[in-house]
Amino acid sequence: MSNKMNQKYGLLLEQQVFGDHASEAIRAIGAQCEATDFARISGAEIDEQGNGGWFLASKAGYGDVCIVCDDGSRGVAYSTSHYGIRPVMSAGGSDGAVAGSRVEIGEYPQQACSKELSRILEGEFYENRLRKTGKSYMAEYSEYIYEDAKYIRADYLSAASGTLSNGRTYKQGDKIWIEVSPVVWLIDHETDLLISEKILAFGPAFDRSNHYDGDFSKTDVCRFLNERFAEDIVPSRPKDLTEDEENEYREGIKRSERRRNPYDLKFGEVTEEDIIRGAIESDVAVFLHGPSSEGKSARVKQIDPTCEIIYLRNATPDSLNGRSVYNQSTGEMIDIPPTWYKKVKAKCEAEPDKLHVVFFDEINNALPSIQGMAFNIVLDREVNGLWKLPENARVVAAGNDMQDSLAANQIAAPFFNRFAHVYINTTTEKWLKWARENRIHPAIYAYIAYKKGETLRSEYTGEKPNADPRKWEMASKMLYATGQPEMLRSLIGEDITDEFVQFCNQPVITLRDVLSGNYTDSEIDALNTSERYATTMGLSQADDDSLDVVRAFVERLGAEFLKVFDTMRHQK
Repeated sequence: MSNKMNQKYGLLLEQQVFGDHASEAIRAIGAQCEATDFARISGAEIDEQGNGGWFLASKAGYGDVCIVCDDGSRGVAYSTSHYGIRPVMSAGGSDGAVAGSRVEIGEYPQQACSKELSRILEGEFYENRLRKTGKSYMAEYSEYIYEDAKYIRADYLSAASGTLSNGRTYKQGDKIWIEVSPVVWLIDHETDLLISEKILAFGPAFDRSNHYDGDFSKTDVCRFLNERFAEDIVPSRPKDLTEDEENEYREGIKRSERRRNPYDLKFGEVTEEDIIRGAIESDVAVFLHGPSSEGKSARVKQIDPTCEIIYLRNATPDSLNGRSVYNQSTGEMIDIPPTWYKKVKAKCEAEPDKLHVVFFDEINNALPSIQGMAFNIVLDREVNGLWKLPENARVVAAGNDMQDSLAANQIAAPFFNRFAHVYINTTTEKWLKWARENRIHPAIYAYIAYKKGETLRSEYTGEKPNADPRKWEMASKMLYATGQPEMLRSLIGEDITDEFVQFCNQPVITLRDVLSGNYTDSEIDALNTSERYATTMGLSQADDDSLDVVRAFVERLGAEFLKVFDTMRHQK
């Protein structure tokens, strides 16, 4: 490793990425490249899948430089431009490693810490209990040790705002903790190069001379790689502590642990479902925001499958608040509670130890007068001033935001403030997790995973069908019932259906094939890169009981596909 660390760093050439002579490593995984969080906060432009643009060493016409765009296509940029840096270095024979394998050499700040760990590290930082290693990255980010792992604290962000790989959003002024971890390199035998698996850095312009003549050794990026980066990637070696210093450090950690949570609270990430469930259990009314296709009612039904749904857009005063009728025999008015209230009361009385949900759907599509009646129910837990909600009844409301529905009405501030608010955002990862748990057709699951969510939604025009999470659920039912993918054009539109049909026609080895052993070595060998990737996507739907068998099969497809599989499983 030490010998490799002394080698000069460079960038790939255009012909090593594009065309018939592209390197085997790039051919195997494609030209798209994920950027680390360190590159993101340094200013790299990242697409929704986390891919960024990166420099090549090749000259383009008119003194410009070639780049790889975030979608993996070839691009051209001014030599004064700033793009991601994906280093390469000589493999030195790669020590006999097999084609397609990876090797870890050096350390560099890469992925952001979780919200919980960041909170702990920030507390330790302010209490001055973190040990410095004496090393700093980019000459400005000091490196710290906490529980035998290394981190940096990014307190000035070049990117004004963005989203990290763990889904957390950030803005200028936030403090981002990033773990220093081994750098993974792809071994490419044809070029005898080690290629960084990710875009590691974003910093200098390619060259400030504003006219690249093709001599990479003269560029600012080359100097950065072989001076700043070459120094930063060498693992730090913290000075040895004396016995007293070590004991004091360990005692400081113990004191910190005791003081960190004096109220015995539970810290950590929570999902939208966790907040909904917590509000219901706490008897706090909760409002779910989001477009109609985001599965708001599905989330409520996961908690209470028998919830009573009231569509307020179609509600009348009588259906929501009950009515009074004249009793001719007594000459008196009789108050009759609404049907939904009778049902809720009956369920609550039959199961007094269980919470039952009253779900006011499309609440901001209701008339202001109906909203006012619903407000009284939420505020007083009372219907029409006459009938109290049972103690074990809970209120959940949902609606479309103003920008998502032309029929939406503004909710009055007092009503709005009576709720806890959850903003539903169905990401690709969340949808795939839900799809695994709800028997979505494996072909649809594999396709959405293969496309990395690009076709989970399409634009609504009001003229032709469009795709959205709810439509894909409907498409799954239709595909199970008919087995004819061409029928899906009635739900998701012509273009996406044609692409889906094409996807379904390519050779893949299905989960059923793997579990039954219905495949041969020659069939595996015959799969091209796209088909192996599609196979991997479909197999990620495997349940935990079959995980070992499926993972062993994916390993036969290649190390890069095993990594994709493990990433998908981690999202589960």
